[in-house]
Amino acid sequence: MAKRALVPIADGSEEIEAVCIIDTLRRAGMEVTVASVEDSLQITASRETKLVADAMIEACKDETYDLIVLPGGMPGAEHLRDTDVLIELLKAQEAEGRLFGAICASPAVVLQPHGLLEGRKATCFPSFASRLDNDEAIDERVVVDDRCVTSRGPGTAIEFALTLVALLYGDETASEIGARMQMPDALIE
Repeated sequence: MAKRALVPIADGSEEIEAVCIIDTLRRAGMEVTVASVEDSLQITASRETKLVADAMIEACKDETYDLIVLPGGMPGAEHLRDTDVLIELLKAQEAEGRLFGAICASPAVVLQPHGLLEGRKATCFPSFASRLDNDEAIDERVVVDDRCVTSRGPGTAIEFALTLVALLYGDETASEIGARMQMPDALIE
């Protein structure tokens, strides 16, 4: 049975991050559900790119995922932060010891205010660093702390996604996918 991931999106989500995450996870064989937190399946991303979700977030509330991962972008991260169904899913994900992650603004804007980074090292987009309680790892490209993975922004999106693949499928699978994507070895080891 394929592993399952939930990638919520909103108006203002960062499209490079969303698409890199979705694409890389699907290359690993993961069943990815892209869920809109807006009033329609189609959202307008941060650079006016239109993205169409597979489902509305409400349809995902009773599902279990191996991974829930949030793209950043503003005001997309704020829309994610303010979606009760998503926050309930994230809190259950953490409580049950399953993998979750966020990139760019989302670690600081979504995870931090809801207590999901408590006691954890994390990174985020530099202009949001002051919002993190623990900025010990803020300059790292990707930070793994227990079952929480965070990353800095669009330029780290593939590395971030490959780290998630490594955690779910192993280093060898992540390295194979990274090599096929022409990623530098230093970023996928």
